[in-house]
Amino acid sequence: MSTATRTTAQALRRLSFTFSPDGSHAACLAAGADGGWYAESWRLTADGGAVPSALAPAGNRSESLRSQLVSLPDGRVLVCRHDGERHDLVLLSGTPGAVTERVLATLKLPGLRLLPAPGGTPAAPIAVALGTDTRPVTTAWLVYADGSEPRQIAELPGLHGGGVWLDRAGRLLALDRVADGVVKSVALDLDLGQVTPLLEIAERSNDRLVLFDPDTRFAMVRSDAPGADRLGWGVLGGSTPLRFPECLHVPGMFLRPIAVTPGRTGTSRVALQIDRGAASALALWEPEGGRLDPLPVPAGRLGAVGHWADGRLRMPYSAPDHPAALATLDIDALLGLDTAADDRTSTGSSALAPAPEPLPLRLAPLQPGSVAPATVGRYSYRTPPGWQLDGSAAPADGGRWHAAQSIELTGPAGPIEAVVYGGDAWLSARHLVLALHGGPADAWRLEFDPALQRMATAGLAVVAPNQRGSTGYGVAHAMAIRGAWGGPDLADLLHLLDGLAGQRAALGLEPPALFGVSYGAFLALLTAAHAPAGRVSRCAVVAPFLSGARLLAEASAPVRALTTRLGGAQPIDDALGPRDVLTLAHRLTAPLLVVHGDRDEVVPVSQSRSLRHELLRLGRAEGTDFRYVEAAGAGHEVLAEEGAAVLHELLAAFLATGRPT
Repeated sequence: MSTATRTTAQALRRLSFTFSPDGSHAACLAAGADGGWYAESWRLTADGGAVPSALAPAGNRSESLRSQLVSLPDGRVLVCRHDGERHDLVLLSGTPGAVTERVLATLKLPGLRLLPAPGGTPAAPIAVALGTDTRPVTTAWLVYADGSEPRQIAELPGLHGGGVWLDRAGRLLALDRVADGVVKSVALDLDLGQVTPLLEIAERSNDRLVLFDPDTRFAMVRSDAPGADRLGWGVLGGSTPLRFPECLHVPGMFLRPIAVTPGRTGTSRVALQIDRGAASALALWEPEGGRLDPLPVPAGRLGAVGHWADGRLRMPYSAPDHPAALATLDIDALLGLDTAADDRTSTGSSALAPAPEPLPLRLAPLQPGSVAPATVGRYSYRTPPGWQLDGSAAPADGGRWHAAQSIELTGPAGPIEAVVYGGDAWLSARHLVLALHGGPADAWRLEFDPALQRMATAGLAVVAPNQRGSTGYGVAHAMAIRGAWGGPDLADLLHLLDGLAGQRAALGLEPPALFGVSYGAFLALLTAAHAPAGRVSRCAVVAPFLSGARLLAEASAPVRALTTRLGGAQPIDDALGPRDVLTLAHRLTAPLLVVHGDRDEVVPVSQSRSLRHELLRLGRAEGTDFRYVEAAGAGHEVLAEEGAAVLHELLAAFLATGRPT
């Protein structure tokens, strides 16, 4: 057992929220401006407030971004710390500055994850641990808070994910079993250590239980049995077959059940998060109503988890000018059930409406720096009655964070949504950055981003596009680069860059700078190499790889498997030639900054070292033509780890000045 005495900075980033089974507490990973991560326990008060407390590790240690948390009803937090195939289960308690750590157990196997147990008594288990090894077998243990060894309860053939409790006593747990390429939910009896089938709508359909109310046995499932991935509902064990309402199938949007509670008329009410592009919305659905009732929450990004009790729904929330925190929603107040029931419609709100027409990349007849109003998804934070946000940090100087908006620009194959910092005059800002996200299965969101905030603070306007390959815009958009890394996405970026640079040239302004992380760094380097002369002012990349084939040759087994599955090493046969940064290094003529962590577990640092060596071989002067920064001890998430603030400063300064020193 050890006790930490450490102070922590105000949290600017929060991830991996989890709620205790009774909803009295929550937990998350948090980090201040320096990027040092720690566990945070939240006390959720009866009056609707939420109070965070830092549970930082002893000494100067930080939690890993891979650490898993389980929030307990007494405010303690169970942490699973991963180090290769070693997994330490540690119980954190105490107060900020005086945190006690108690190691409960250590398990050694390739993979482990935790699921919170309902608990209820001091002797009850606090979590279920599911482990995988080199066999296609999942082993289940019960974890106890008294320090006793985890008790193995089952060894289940196949890989199992998910995790939805079927009772409040903690005996029956629904898991998603993967077998022969098909996912089916099964029920694990923790007392008997046996599984039985739970969902099997069709022989080859993927059927998963996603939400369940043990009291009413109301169930929501996600299945492709209807011919496409759909949400359905029914009563587990009832005589009525599952139903898949049309109102739960909204093209271009992903509906995610968050929580269920009995309604005033005795029917279940479900809170649904609706993700579309960069933003998310929230709606209420009642099975008998046949419609989605939108809830007027502020624009931004919701956290995909929640707890609903006593009329209050609690969810993580973030916006470009609001660091992640916990929101408390009075559902009835937001709906206006007592006064505006007749005003609600079955078609939803503007958050569910089709996107406006995209903005063509042209200057005339618009005024310099202006944006046609119909093309702007305005972001503004307004607090409606029934909404409360606790724990969102303000800037240290007492000012305000920079806001952002979403804009749709015209791409070569359709509209491209972008998150934009810099107000309506972003196009005519002195410096403009075209920022490229990682992934590739990722996207920019309307959420707080410390790196982009630092750029905005330095006076940089930022355009962060979700080009083809980004998630959140339907299957076709996301799958466009399957087997074509640097294909359709590069075409989108070259098109955007050409339009932006041309408009800025007409205004007498320098062309955009490029910034990218991981896969986005690979794309930024390709874009800089293939752009016509004078179209890129400077380029800053973080953790780049040089080509899919080179990544496949040097990365770890999980990254190689992902690269292979996504077709990242498949060559593209077109006029641009191989998408290999090393062979294109002679075309990287704009000032360049390369940052890479020397312990990057995803993209080996050897990728950036090879680029540096090639630039030197070509006669480029380090410190003049380019700068290379290798962050000691940093991993792949170098911009979110300890010391990140220094790198944010470095990137913002370079993107504003182009000086590599």
